[in-house]
Amino acid sequence: MPRSEANLATVSTENCAEQLAHFFPRTEAVRVPVQVMPGGAGETRLRESTVLEYASAEHAIFVSTLPLEFADRVKVRGGSNKARMEEGTVVAVQYHDGRKAIAVRFLRGQCHWVTEP
Repeated sequence: MPRSEANLATVSTENCAEQLAHFFPRTEAVRVPVQVMPGGAGETRLRESTVLEYASAEHAIFVSTLPLEFADRVKVRGGSNKARMEEGTVVAVQYHDGRKAIAVRFLRGQCHWVTEP
């Protein structure tokens, strides 16, 4: 198989979160259950349970069905032992096969609970 075809095969097997993670080289694969809420006024009733798939102390990447786009504010709350709420801004969106991955940059700087086991 020529090299270009091999690259295409690799890309097609990645999900949208994996594709987006390529743009954030400091992120690592994680599995952190979270609640995500849009941070804008009047949107506090919207909420989604999802899993952070990639994270660093500065960024988190997850698949979402929420109506989030670039520059939107979001709130991310960890599971029961990680009850701290973090606010962030959407810095990238990746669409692939009908799914949407969101990359968020934390507003208060580093957020270490997203990468702790």
